[in-house]
Amino acid sequence: MHGAPLYIAETSPSQIRGALVSLKEGFIVLGILLGYLAGSVEITTVGGWRIMYGIAAPIALIMGIGMWWLPPSPRWLLLSAAQGKASVDALRHEAISALSRLRGSQINRTAVESEVNESLISLQLDREGQGKPTFSEVFQGSSLRALRIGAGLVLFQQITGQPSVLYYAASILQSAGFSAASDATRLSVFLGIFKLLMTSVAVFKVDQLGRRPLLIVGISGIVLSLFLLVTHYSFSQGYPILAVISLLLYVGCYQVSFGPISWLMVSEIFPLRTRARALSIAVLVNFASNAIVTFSFAPIQDLLGAASTFSCFLVVGLVSLFFVIYYVPETKGLSLEEIESKLLNN
Repeated sequence: MHGAPLYIAETSPSQIRGALVSLKEGFIVLGILLGYLAGSVEITTVGGWRIMYGIAAPIALIMGIGMWWLPPSPRWLLLSAAQGKASVDALRHEAISALSRLRGSQINRTAVESEVNESLISLQLDREGQGKPTFSEVFQGSSLRALRIGAGLVLFQQITGQPSVLYYAASILQSAGFSAASDATRLSVFLGIFKLLMTSVAVFKVDQLGRRPLLIVGISGIVLSLFLLVTHYSFSQGYPILAVISLLLYVGCYQVSFGPISWLMVSEIFPLRTRARALSIAVLVNFASNAIVTFSFAPIQDLLGAASTFSCFLVVGLVSLFFVIYYVPETKGLSLEEIESKLLNN
């Protein structure tokens, strides 16, 4: 799942790369929505979870078959050529063929050849005087700067409370005053629809507005929503509508910022020499922080109370806003080679 943004970024035109990578998040949200719908329908059915898995199985099979059709990433082929693993001309022609196949029959082959040649020259210049890439390179120079940005984004994506809001939406709504489990579950379906709509905003606007504006505006909204949740649990639990509004604001702002943009940035900023290793580290950080927040939310909520728990997320949200403003670069409209040379090597 987390290799998909990398593949899309390496094969997409820079002008629409943001939209195409963000579509991956859109389809994930669509899957979550279908899960909410199935759960809502089968909430009173014993063993209803089997139906959910049964619906997903054919889709997974189609996706698995489709993977066999995809050609190798052209940039991966060019990296292999630059490393001397095979004939440069042979891998160059294979990269041109793969990129032409992915871009479609209407694409100008001359433009594809020019893009491949520029990438190959950039890789060959980058490799002058260097041997085979090592794991330690990830923690050096421009790779380290990129890792700080990428790992920082996926870390804050989780520790601002996203797993808690996503996984515990129904229980939060129940504690906010919707006593019936079925009512809270149906509200989760509404949240899923809202998530999908807001993700669509990011898909259509990310290449027009840029990555940083969406992150800054979205995280600011997340901070406001967490403040409203703290207010609700501290002073106004008699007004469950405030909790619902806060959740909608959180979900909407997350889906135009951290949701799609974090993985978009991770797919763009790592130098090609260390991209695979750096992405693996970012994914590890993401899953580790997700697990920590998920498993600690309920015990911390029991210990400190909901207001104090969301206050902690609020502080983290402010720190993440500072991080984005001062450390995250803009990558809109730049090729992956331009990002590496102009943003990471300066």
